[in-house]
Amino acid sequence: MTDWLGPDEWRAVALSLKVSFWATLCSLPLGLWVAYVLARREFMGKQLLNGIVHLPLILPPVVTGYLLLTTFGTQAPIGGMLQSLGVVFAFRWTGAALAAAIMAFPLMVRAIRLSIEAVDPKLEQAASTLGASGVWVFLTVTLPLILPGILAGAILAFAKAMGEFGATITFVSNIPGQTQTIPSAIYAFLQVPGGETSVWRLVIVSVIIAMSALLLSEWLARRAKRRLGA
Repeated sequence: MTDWLGPDEWRAVALSLKVSFWATLCSLPLGLWVAYVLARREFMGKQLLNGIVHLPLILPPVVTGYLLLTTFGTQAPIGGMLQSLGVVFAFRWTGAALAAAIMAFPLMVRAIRLSIEAVDPKLEQAASTLGASGVWVFLTVTLPLILPGILAGAILAFAKAMGEFGATITFVSNIPGQTQTIPSAIYAFLQVPGGETSVWRLVIVSVIIAMSALLLSEWLARRAKRRLGA
């Protein structure tokens, strides 16, 4: 691939993979917890939490990016406090990962939540009656059954993060080698005469990655269904 892609194109692909990997990895624990709470708990404000989780799917991505900029920008209160601790998001690849994680979070939570809801609660109740704690029931009963769903959610989130554009470019701009992911690079090449060749190469890479992720996610979902059926 390094021979087929030019240096700028390869940097965009490598950065997209890096951003998507860390966005998925860092948001997975929170996504698992939120999905479990929404699937298994009843509490005041549950629908509000569900709405907040899915808000990035409804809001224009530019709005999400602007909210991130006003929250985590170097001049914002939270952003300034984090900067004093050495943590900077604005106009850095870490900010691109944060934006991608937020935009992909609803897909991850939904996939994991559906997997948890497919597990028969009687299995968990049976383990509890034998004296197992809630944490032990989750680790030994629920988690093994929903593992394919967790993997499917992570893969969908990774694919979504790879394609994130609006929130990312608003929050961290389009800096080659630093914040320029595949969508940002495509946008930049479209502004340059003769950049169509680079655009097509990046489009092909994007389609291959997205289709691979979708096929793998579907395979894992079918496997989870068969496993739960058994």
